[in-house]
Amino acid sequence: MSKTIKVALAGAGAFGIKHLDGIKNIDGVEVISLISRDLDKTKEVAAKYGIGHVTTELSESLALKELDAVILCTPTQMHAEQTLACLRAGKHVQVEIPLADSLAGARAVVEEQKKTGLVAMCGHTRRFNPSHQYVHNEITAGRFNIQQMDVQTYFFRRTNTNALGQARSWTDHLLWHHAAHTVDLFAYQCGSPIVQANAIQGPIHPALGIAMDMSIQLKAANGAICTLSLSFNNDGPLGTYFRYIGDTATYLARYDDLFTGKEEKIDVSTVAVSMNGIELQDREFFAAIKEGREPNSSVAKVFACYEVLHKLEQQLNANG
Repeated sequence: MSKTIKVALAGAGAFGIKHLDGIKNIDGVEVISLISRDLDKTKEVAAKYGIGHVTTELSESLALKELDAVILCTPTQMHAEQTLACLRAGKHVQVEIPLADSLAGARAVVEEQKKTGLVAMCGHTRRFNPSHQYVHNEITAGRFNIQQMDVQTYFFRRTNTNALGQARSWTDHLLWHHAAHTVDLFAYQCGSPIVQANAIQGPIHPALGIAMDMSIQLKAANGAICTLSLSFNNDGPLGTYFRYIGDTATYLARYDDLFTGKEEKIDVSTVAVSMNGIELQDREFFAAIKEGREPNSSVAKVFACYEVLHKLEQQLNANG
């Protein structure tokens, strides 16, 4: 495909804007439609980014004949259904993490992608952050092997707010969203499937209806282990911090930045063409479309993550 890829973006919130900022740096791609529930806000964002078509309905964008692909930055509960709609409309699709909030939803997407042969990718951004790419390259080169990953995912969301602190109309989820990042990354970095997974959670929030604290343990077939702590109760530094403990080094990854275990910053500026993980994720999506190939973090490649999340959910439900 040599022509300009014409894209619709669904979700004009905090993460949708991150994608729009990343796409500005990518040649051969044009966002032609913006979809979101608040029409006035959507028009405002569209005007800022020069997007001509605005709607509150995904189906209206999917009906655009010139449309090639869709990026979904919508509420978690809509991901599987909307991804299926895009594929059935003949459009390539990238859905933000998570692929689905149930194993059945994830499986349905994988099966539909196989039928259509279209590019279907999930936004497992940690695979693309320069910090994690650097570690992955060290592993691939045989210079580093993971013995343990220690991960902290901490936010302060005792009210229903998004990454910008704005009111959110849907409820986020520690297991199906935030744990998905680490469950997938651990198996991906180890190059080994997860064979053991355990979880416990704290009390259910009376208004939000979700656990606000969670602890997960993972073990890969090659013997590596991972400990993941998650909280929406943390009144302190926010975000996700990864400690890779290996046979030759210790690495601390904070989004796109990387440090040694002694807090010495590692230059990762030459790892990829950008220092922005979201932009690199989008570059992979569009490259896969142009080259007619399966992308890194395709729905098929990340499906094993959702099998693990399903088992953890069953365990949590059984334990009350």
